[in-house]
Amino acid sequence: MLPDLKLLIQLQDLDSAAERLRRRLADIPAEQAALDTRLAELTAAVADVKERIATSQATRRDIEKDLAAVQTRLSKYKGQLMEVKTNKEYHAMQTEIASAETVVRREEDRMLEQMEEAEKLAVALKDAEQALKSGQAEVSRSRQQVDVDRAANEKELEARSAERAQLAAQVTPVVLALFERVSKHRKGLAMSEARDAMCTQCHVRMRPQVYNELRRNESVFQCESCSRILYFVPLPVAAPAAPASQPQETSAEPGK
Repeated sequence: MLPDLKLLIQLQDLDSAAERLRRRLADIPAEQAALDTRLAELTAAVADVKERIATSQATRRDIEKDLAAVQTRLSKYKGQLMEVKTNKEYHAMQTEIASAETVVRREEDRMLEQMEEAEKLAVALKDAEQALKSGQAEVSRSRQQVDVDRAANEKELEARSAERAQLAAQVTPVVLALFERVSKHRKGLAMSEARDAMCTQCHVRMRPQVYNELRRNESVFQCESCSRILYFVPLPVAAPAAPASQPQETSAEPGK
């Protein structure tokens, strides 16, 4: 194979690997943002439950205040009941007492509902705080892993870049310039294997004469359709089959 072709194939492998590393590094900020969002959601969930608890407690205090006021009024009505002098006043006071007792029952029911809600909110707060604690640990581990991956990818990318520079220095300048130009216009993919008389990237068929010449890998050919630099990979030569072993003859025993 032409030395330049062999070097270009290696350059293409390095460029493809480097591009994968760059894409991985480019994805890291989004991953970090996703971790921040998850932590913010868990924190907001705890804050939401605490806010609901505060609202429930305020409502309960209002109910307690209203209930105390009604109970005071009810006690007053019952005390006044013994002082009425006419049936009309008696029935009127009974009506007030019945109305106050209805309000007391209603407020007591509301109080019971608030107590039940408080129990549920206490459980919800415990669950939310546990989820936040677990989430914080998980996010911390994920951030550490992201940092490790980023450092490893940056180190590998630096090594690939250094290796690429060494390889590029060995390529004929004109050929290297062609490679760089095609790579720029073909999104980093300057090389293409020729197989079955076709470019494996754009799938355009080649002329038989060109393909036969290209298979020798002694010149730099470009695809007439996509302009990528073509190369041919010969099929591996099958190893010769081992000769079949011949059965050994056994000598007859004496007397047989």
